[in-house]
Amino acid sequence: MKVLFTALKRTYKAAGYVCRRSSHAGSGPVLPLAGEVIVGSSRELVRGLGSQVEVRTSFITEEEEAAFLHELEPGLKKKRYEFDHWDDAIHGYRETERLRWGPTCEEILNRVRSVAFLDSSPLLGPVHVLDLDKTGYIKPHIDSVKFCGSTIAGLSLLSDSVMHLVKEDAPHEWVDLLLSRRSLYIMRDQARYNFTHEILKDEQSVFNGTRVPRQRRISVICRNRPV
Repeated sequence: MKVLFTALKRTYKAAGYVCRRSSHAGSGPVLPLAGEVIVGSSRELVRGLGSQVEVRTSFITEEEEAAFLHELEPGLKKKRYEFDHWDDAIHGYRETERLRWGPTCEEILNRVRSVAFLDSSPLLGPVHVLDLDKTGYIKPHIDSVKFCGSTIAGLSLLSDSVMHLVKEDAPHEWVDLLLSRRSLYIMRDQARYNFTHEILKDEQSVFNGTRVPRQRRISVICRNRPV
């Protein structure tokens, strides 16, 4: 099943308010990113979103990342990168869904579920895997309520990247997330329903005034079922 995207125009402005990172205990050392993983157009906006948007750095270890790649690479290599998404929301990607995982990856996904889905809502069975080429990017969109519930959680493999969120009815209000390699991002409720989100292309990949080079990026995404 492909996830339905609604593409929307992106508006970007210089960084404003800065929020410090959330780290994951017991999953390795925190990456030295000066403590900043969330910036926004205002202090009020970032504070208002609160736990509705999170970035947990170093959520998985290098060995755990390698376990995911070991399972995913054979299947992904059989696919070609596509540069014309069916609704023009993604450029330079290949994707798959996976229902069964080896023990290591299943344990990690259970860890993701335990921290991301706080209300114990039923989850979508297959896990969505999205492989972006170095030149690929995801355009502004809101995941369709037909196929996704109130929470989206994704592991970032192989590359750092910047996720840009814009309030749908107030494009001057925005939030940027620094998704470091092996981090976990979580979007819930208002952040999921009322903000478009995108992964910036390499030449636009800047966080709080600092260049964040983009390489090939694989995201492993869990969602709960729509109500």
